[in-house]
Amino acid sequence: MGRLSSSDRKKQILEVATELFARNGFDGITTRQIADAAGITEAIVFRHFATKDDLYWEVLSAKCASDDVRRRLEERLASDVEPMEIFIAIAKYVLNRNIQDPAKSRLLLFSALENHRLSQRFFKTYMNEWYELLAGYIRRQIEEGRFHKVDPVLAARGFVGMVFHHYLVQELFGGGKYQSYDIEEVATTMAKLWLSGICCEPDETQSPALQIAPAIRSLSSRKEV
Repeated sequence: MGRLSSSDRKKQILEVATELFARNGFDGITTRQIADAAGITEAIVFRHFATKDDLYWEVLSAKCASDDVRRRLEERLASDVEPMEIFIAIAKYVLNRNIQDPAKSRLLLFSALENHRLSQRFFKTYMNEWYELLAGYIRRQIEEGRFHKVDPVLAARGFVGMVFHHYLVQELFGGGKYQSYDIEEVATTMAKLWLSGICCEPDETQSPALQIAPAIRSLSSRKEV
């Protein structure tokens, strides 16, 4: 096998480190173990990443959504699309993104528990801007009288947190072994529940009670698998 270029070697180290960190956490893996798994010396790891923190930060950063995803969300939030459609789309994205890349949530949880510096840096650098983007949309809806007067950031965190918690219960805590859920239905139900609480007029054609009832009936009638 030929010698890897510097960029390919760095990519290889990141791939190996991502798998090991996601499985064992920041404290559970050493740079020596990463080097051994990659078939290289520890010195080569440090040639590309000055510290273990730097390596973990690169791993976390690689899991962030692309600029193109952010641009599409900005365009959607600036459009005249109805809130229901917007929040269903956001919920589906959060669920699909985490299901397709389970290492992302594991890495973030490990960093929050084991390395507060990186966790706080990640929130400030990446997560906060997404919450602020959604909060800006909620703020505009409040100013236009469509949403109740609430803290926009708390409202944004509340919606995303509700969706992400469902993912954690299903995928990380084992809930999926007992009940299965269709992503489209989960996204629609959660968007309805959240909007029924924040909207001054949730739906011009239905009362809040009629909006929520189908979702509750669906959840209560779901069979275990």
